[in-house]
Amino acid sequence: MPHNVFGKKLNRDTGQRQALLKGLAGALIRSEAIETTEAKAKAAQPLIEKLVTQARRARLNDIRQIEKVILDKELVHKLVHDIAPRFKTRPGGYLRLVKMGNRTGDNTPMVRLEFVK
Repeated sequence: MPHNVFGKKLNRDTGQRQALLKGLAGALIRSEAIETTEAKAKAAQPLIEKLVTQARRARLNDIRQIEKVILDKELVHKLVHDIAPRFKTRPGGYLRLVKMGNRTGDNTPMVRLEFVK
Protein backbone atom coordinates (compact mmCIF):
# COMPACT_ATOMS: atom_id res chain seq x y z
CA MET A 1 0.00 0.00 0.00
CA PRO A 2 1.68 3.26 -1.10
CA HIS A 3 1.73 5.90 1.64
CA ASN A 4 2.73 9.56 1.31
CA VAL A 5 2.44 9.47 -2.48
CA PHE A 6 3.34 12.90 -3.84
CA GLY A 7 2.25 12.54 -7.44
CA LYS A 8 4.29 12.13 -10.59
CA LYS A 9 7.97 11.41 -9.95
CA LEU A 10 9.13 12.68 -13.37
CA ASN A 11 12.15 10.33 -13.20
CA ARG A 12 13.81 12.53 -10.56
CA ASP A 13 14.59 12.23 -6.90
CA THR A 14 12.84 14.47 -4.39
CA GLY A 15 15.27 17.39 -4.42
CA GLN A 16 15.49 17.52 -8.20
CA ARG A 17 11.71 17.31 -8.53
CA GLN A 18 11.13 20.13 -6.04
CA ALA A 19 13.72 22.30 -7.80
CA LEU A 20 12.06 21.60 -11.15
CA LEU A 21 8.60 22.56 -9.88
CA LYS A 22 9.91 25.70 -8.19
CA GLY A 23 11.69 26.67 -11.41
CA LEU A 24 8.55 26.13 -13.47
CA ALA A 25 6.53 28.23 -11.02
CA GLY A 26 9.07 31.05 -11.16
CA ALA A 27 9.26 30.96 -14.94
CA LEU A 28 5.48 31.05 -15.25
CA ILE A 29 5.18 34.03 -12.92
CA ARG A 30 8.00 35.84 -14.76
CA SER A 31 6.62 35.43 -18.29
CA GLU A 32 2.97 34.45 -17.54
CA ALA A 33 3.11 31.66 -20.15
CA ILE A 34 5.61 28.84 -20.66
CA GLU A 35 5.96 25.88 -23.00
CA THR A 36 6.84 22.59 -21.35
CA THR A 37 6.00 18.91 -21.49
CA GLU A 38 2.51 17.82 -20.55
CA ALA A 39 3.70 15.72 -17.59
CA LYS A 40 5.71 18.57 -16.08
CA ALA A 41 2.84 21.02 -16.56
CA LYS A 42 0.34 18.69 -14.90
CA ALA A 43 2.73 18.15 -11.99
CA ALA A 44 3.34 21.89 -11.53
CA GLN A 45 -0.27 23.01 -11.91
CA PRO A 46 -1.47 22.23 -8.33
CA LEU A 47 1.57 23.95 -6.81
CA ILE A 48 1.09 27.12 -8.84
CA GLU A 49 -2.66 27.25 -8.19
CA LYS A 50 -1.98 26.94 -4.45
CA LEU A 51 0.50 29.84 -4.68
CA VAL A 52 -2.06 32.03 -6.46
CA THR A 53 -4.69 31.20 -3.83
CA GLN A 54 -2.27 32.19 -1.07
CA ALA A 55 -1.37 35.37 -2.97
CA ARG A 56 -5.05 36.28 -3.22
CA ARG A 57 -5.31 36.31 0.60
CA ALA A 58 -1.96 38.15 0.88
CA ARG A 59 -1.64 37.88 4.64
CA LEU A 60 1.85 37.99 6.10
CA ASN A 61 1.97 34.25 6.72
CA ASP A 62 0.74 33.54 3.18
CA ILE A 63 3.47 35.72 1.70
CA ARG A 64 6.09 33.92 3.80
CA GLN A 65 4.77 30.57 2.58
CA ILE A 66 5.07 31.81 -1.02
CA GLU A 67 8.64 32.96 -0.34
CA LYS A 68 9.55 29.41 0.69
CA VAL A 69 8.74 28.27 -2.85
CA ILE A 70 9.69 31.33 -4.91
CA LEU A 71 13.00 32.72 -3.73
CA ASP A 72 13.06 35.83 -5.94
CA LYS A 73 11.42 38.74 -4.09
CA GLU A 74 10.51 40.51 -7.35
CA LEU A 75 8.54 37.47 -8.50
CA VAL A 76 6.73 37.26 -5.16
CA HIS A 77 5.85 40.94 -5.47
CA LYS A 78 4.60 40.43 -9.03
CA LEU A 79 2.48 37.45 -7.96
CA VAL A 80 0.92 39.20 -4.97
CA HIS A 81 0.40 42.67 -6.48
CA ASP A 82 -0.08 42.05 -10.23
CA ILE A 83 -1.28 38.51 -10.91
CA ALA A 84 -3.39 37.62 -7.86
CA PRO A 85 -5.71 40.70 -8.00
CA ARG A 86 -6.88 39.56 -11.44
CA PHE A 87 -8.38 36.46 -9.83
CA LYS A 88 -10.12 38.06 -6.81
CA THR A 89 -13.56 36.92 -7.92
CA ARG A 90 -12.51 33.63 -9.50
CA PRO A 91 -12.98 30.59 -7.20
CA GLY A 92 -10.17 28.55 -8.78
CA GLY A 93 -8.78 27.31 -12.07
CA TYR A 94 -6.23 30.02 -12.66
CA LEU A 95 -4.19 28.11 -15.23
CA ARG A 96 -4.85 26.83 -18.73
CA LEU A 97 -3.09 24.00 -20.56
CA VAL A 98 -3.10 24.37 -24.34
CA LYS A 99 -1.85 21.34 -26.25
CA MET A 100 0.72 22.20 -28.91
CA GLY A 101 1.46 18.83 -30.47
CA ASN A 102 4.48 16.62 -30.04
CA ARG A 103 8.14 17.60 -29.84
CA THR A 104 10.08 16.56 -32.92
CA GLY A 105 13.06 15.03 -31.14
CA ASP A 106 11.38 12.46 -28.92
CA ASN A 107 7.67 12.82 -29.75
CA THR A 108 6.82 14.10 -26.25
CA PRO A 109 3.48 15.92 -25.94
CA MET A 110 4.09 19.62 -25.40
CA VAL A 111 1.70 22.15 -23.82
CA ARG A 112 1.55 25.85 -23.20
CA LEU A 113 0.90 26.62 -19.53
CA GLU A 114 -0.59 30.08 -19.07
CA PHE A 115 -2.73 32.12 -16.72
CA VAL A 116 -6.40 32.47 -17.64
CA LYS A 117 -7.19 35.97 -18.83
